[in-house]
Amino acid sequence: MTATTDGAGTARPRTGDLLTIGRLAARSGLAPSALRYYESLGLIHATRTTGGQRRYPRGTLRRIAFVRAAQRVGLSLDEARVALDRLPERPAPSGTEWDAVAASWQSRIDEQIAELERLKAKLTGCIGCGCLSLTRCALYNADDRAAEAGPGARYLLTRGPDTGPEPVPADAPGGCGTGRSAR
Repeated sequence: MTATTDGAGTARPRTGDLLTIGRLAARSGLAPSALRYYESLGLIHATRTTGGQRRYPRGTLRRIAFVRAAQRVGLSLDEARVALDRLPERPAPSGTEWDAVAASWQSRIDEQIAELERLKAKLTGCIGCGCLSLTRCALYNADDRAAEAGPGARYLLTRGPDTGPEPVPADAPGGCGTGRSAR
């Protein structure tokens, strides 16, 4: 991108290298409201015309693509911002800079994969039970014993796939939650 200098000697993109919010929205596939939100979070940056209109450097398209890629792998917008803060503002980070960001994401992605594997194992066990009862299911309700552990789906959040749901006493109706159907 070619730059010009203003009266104070600060380098600024040429007017032809700037995109309006409408043009950026059309090129990026995001709504203008999403672009303004991204700007409020510091993910992208705009300059203002004398009339107060936003103008974005063309390199903003690359930053938006980066944010969307981060979201696609399950990273939050805050995590994307932290990664973008490590990259230079110039239009194209070097391969080494991209590699550093990718390496920082690797552990986060590995954690997500492990979490999804645990969820898959638990859901398979629950589906295999066959009870389909929200009132009797030891995984879903378990006499509300899970409430003592805190809010949310405690069995999905805290138990490993090897230990499975909390065991149900043998005299419980239907034997639900043992991983076997009571049929």
